[in-house]
Amino acid sequence: MNDMILLKPGELVLKGLNRHFFEDRLRANVARRLRSLGDFRITSVQSTIYVEPLSEDIDMEEAFRRCHQIFGIIAVCRAAACPKEKEAIARTAVEYLGEQLSRAKSFKVESKRSDKTFPMTSIQLSQYVGGVIGDAFPDLPADMHDPDLEVNVEIREQAAYVHAGGEPAAGGLPVGTCGRAVSLLSGGIDSPVATWMIARRGVQIIPVHFFSFPYTSELAKQKVLDLAKLLLPWCGRLTVEIIPFTHIQEEIRDKCPEPYFTLIMRRFMMRLSQEVALANGCGALVTGENLGQVASQTMEALRCTEAPLTLPVLRPLIGMDKEEIIRRARELGTFETSILPYEDCCTVFTPKHPRTRPTPEEVAEAESVLDVEALIKEALAGTERVQIKHES
Repeated sequence: MNDMILLKPGELVLKGLNRHFFEDRLRANVARRLRSLGDFRITSVQSTIYVEPLSEDIDMEEAFRRCHQIFGIIAVCRAAACPKEKEAIARTAVEYLGEQLSRAKSFKVESKRSDKTFPMTSIQLSQYVGGVIGDAFPDLPADMHDPDLEVNVEIREQAAYVHAGGEPAAGGLPVGTCGRAVSLLSGGIDSPVATWMIARRGVQIIPVHFFSFPYTSELAKQKVLDLAKLLLPWCGRLTVEIIPFTHIQEEIRDKCPEPYFTLIMRRFMMRLSQEVALANGCGALVTGENLGQVASQTMEALRCTEAPLTLPVLRPLIGMDKEEIIRRARELGTFETSILPYEDCCTVFTPKHPRTRPTPEEVAEAESVLDVEALIKEALAGTERVQIKHES
């Protein structure tokens, strides 16, 4: 009996001629995520990925937990492999699932016979295995309609597999299959959720954070790095680009009309993020903007902030209710870190009466007193790059 993990890919099974590209990337992502736990044999057959430990000292509970966070997988289950013989299958079911069977109130056996050379039909195999389980657990009734525990038997080309069903996993597409994007990562609730949502669509993320020391503290910067660490298991690999923003904000404060402070600040963030994106082969920017949430997120304001760009801006939260975003942040485990009381640069020099329905022309006029090119060049030159690493 060989304890292993079965992974069920999601929508990538619907891909056509490029399906192998998605499958290869998914297997590579699984291998990278499990590498620190030990050696595994990872194979893909008939729309299932088989993760088999090559030594007995591997922490399979931790491997199982990590597999839940790999995008591209919709279900994860612990399973035991055994020879494709009815006696071996029934014995494995009794031994491997014995603890669960002893706690169950009822059970049924569900068999799938992908290997049509197996001499029994699916129904015959289910009846046989169910009979052996009934003999081993005489007080456990069978229930074909609403069982407390479903024993699953899969007859595949290479072996038979016994398990008690899968658990929902991350879904989406494997990270790295749909390009790269820069995500504007603040210390708030929204941007980590937006980052997660775009990574779930197979996008490799480069987070960018704007740091305005001394108006924002080192604790505020560390808060963002902590958020990146919480996102790391989902996103695969992250290097946070921290761009100094103090001089730009002071120039805006000193030279621009106050109602436009936030809009001009956001335009600089977009320009800087685009420069990082272009330097790293990215195809888009990602923000946590949500329509109507604040003054800088009206339709008119959003149009003005993205006007200087040539790359598209992805806004996965644009139509979400704030409670929906908070609920997702809690599920991801980012919420408690996001609400720590450290200011970010978006709250520095906030205008008392912000312009909510601007035009691109008037915002461009308001910022025309600034040497935009020089400020962008200076900020990029001071960029700090922090690689976020998995804990062993």
